Amino acid sequence: GIYLAALLGNGLIITAVACDHRLHIPMYSFLLHLSLLDLGSSSTTVHKFMANSLCDTRVISNLACAAQVFLSVFFISAELCLLTVMAYDRYVAICKPLHYGTLLGSRACVHMAAAAWGSGFLYAVLHMANTLSLPLCQGNAVDQFFCEIPPILKLSCSHSYLRGAGLLVVSVCLAFVWFVFIVLSYVQIFRAVLRIPSEQGWHKAFSTCLPHLTMVSLFLSTGMFANLKPPSISFPFLNLVVSFLYSVVPPAVNLLIYSMRNQEIKDALKKLVNG
Repeated sequence: GIYLAALLGNGLIITAVACDHRLHIPMYSFLLHLSLLDLGSSSTTVHKFMANSLCDTRVISNLACAAQVFLSVFFISAELCLLTVMAYDRYVAICKPLHYGTLLGSRACVHMAAAAWGSGFLYAVLHMANTLSLPLCQGNAVDQFFCEIPPILKLSCSHSYLRGAGLLVVSVCLAFVWFVFIVLSYVQIFRAVLRIPSEQGWHKAFSTCLPHLTMVSLFLSTGMFANLKPPSISFPFLNLVVSFLYSVVPPAVNLLIYSMRNQEIKDALKKLVNG
C-alpha cells in the first residue's frame, strides 16, 4: 500500500510539473527530478521484497544483490545532492531574488540536475566495486530485507571489513558536508525572512521552504540513525524498521509534503485531476 502511494504521489507530481507551463521554473524542475529519484529508490527495494513474499522465499542472486547495492546507493546519494541543490535554489530565490534569473537560468538548472545524477552514479560505482569485492567469511545471509552495504560488511572477513568501513566513514563525512551546506543556506534564508516587514511575505517564504526542510529532516534523520546508531541499540527488528523508514516512507509522503502548503502544486493537481 505504501509503495502504491509512492507510485501515485510521485507520478502525479511528475505529470503535473511536466504538463503545467506555470511550473516550468527551477524550483519545480528540481522537484520533478526528486520525484523520479524517489520512484527509483522505492522500486529498487520493494519489487524484490514483494516477489520474495509472494513466492515465500528469502533468496536473492549475486547479480540482483549487486544491482540493489548499486541502485540504492545511486538513488539515495543523488537525492541528497539534489536536496542540497534545492536548498541553494531557495537561498537564491529569497536572499538574492534580483539575481535569480542569472544564477539559476535554464542551463544552470540542467547542469545542477545532471551533476546530482552524475555524482550519484559515480558514487554508486565506487561503493559497489568496493563492497562486492570483499571476501565473505561469515556466510551469505544478509540480515535485511534488501542488499544494503552495512549488513554485507558484517559478513566480510575482519581485515576486509576495515576497508569497507573506511569508505562508509568517508560517505558519512560527505553527507555531513552536504548537511552543513543545507543548514548554512537555511540560516541565511531565515535571517532574510525575518527582515521581511509583511506577514504575507513571511507566509510565502515559509510555504516554499517548509516542504523542502521537512523532506531533508525526514531523509537525513532516518538515514543517519540507520547508519550511525550505537551497537547497543542495534537488533534485527529495529534495523528492518529504520531501513524501511528511510527507503520507502519518504517517497510515499512526497506528494503530501509538497502539496500541503504550496498553492501552485495544489492548483496544478486539481487541473490535472479535473482534466
